Amino acid sequence: MRRHHPENERVKREYFAYLEAAKRMTSTSVDKVAAAIALFEESTGYKDFRKFHIAQAMVFRDKLLRQINPETGRPLAKATIHSRLSALRAFFLWLAGRPGYRSRIRYSDADYFNVSANDERIAKAVRTRPVPTIDEIRKALDSMPTGTMQQRRDQALMAFVLLSAARDNAIASLSLKHVDAAARTVFQDARHVRTKNAKTFTSTFFPVGADIEKIVIDWVAELAASGFGPNDPLFPATKVAPGADRLFAAVGLTRTHWSDAGPIRRIFKEAFQRVGLPYYHPHSFRHTVARHGERMV
Repeated sequence: MRRHHPENERVKREYFAYLEAAKRMTSTSVDKVAAAIALFEESTGYKDFRKFHIAQAMVFRDKLLRQINPETGRPLAKATIHSRLSALRAFFLWLAGRPGYRSRIRYSDADYFNVSANDERIAKAVRTRPVPTIDEIRKALDSMPTGTMQQRRDQALMAFVLLSAARDNAIASLSLKHVDAAARTVFQDARHVRTKNAKTFTSTFFPVGADIEKIVIDWVAELAASGFGPNDPLFPATKVAPGADRLFAAVGLTRTHWSDAGPIRRIFKEAFQRVGLPYYHPHSFRHTVARHGERMV
């Protein structure tokens, strides 16, 4: 069974290069576009894009509306459907202007990658998300074990997210040199730190409690005392090796940064589960800090 079309692959590479170079999209965003296009190709049996017909767009849209999310057991979110169709609409608008395609695809054909007006309003609606209180965060912090260096890293990580309100992907790439405990600042240098939109800036610790700040300061001191240097990660990745039972297990910390924020989110999930609280993702702490600041004014 065909799993790709050579001409489609060629033009997709051109499009992805266009998105990165001309539209300045991140590789993560381009990956999401690629996934949406791949789903559409699968639905057409990997037909040549030059044989596109508006019926293919409508069939694909109806398929998305009927699709069940395997994780939730419920239909796909309206926002997910809208995002995928929007990615395909943009792709076919671009394709309609390409040599070899402009005589086969009209710009108006791309408009068939759409949802109803009601579904679009639902997809774009701004909703209030649950935000933890500082007391709830402190409860989770107090319950976290601290017997090993890895456990102290996890506790310091959660404390640092509240103290700095930094984004989780940026925190995963921070080094010791980016934190000045004496000045109570965090220097998010976009040359080394994965900041949003590659912006460079310095932020100050937020006044969320001396006990929370102490956890972070003690962690920075422990790293320095353990031989970690300025360029080493602020929150080192876990070292995994075979144990006595020949099964892989955590055996300490490495001197490498996390490649993404996945481990941070798992640490948060486990910490809140331990005290019977719902999972609050790291980004929600930014709203916690904002609400705390409003009450202090």
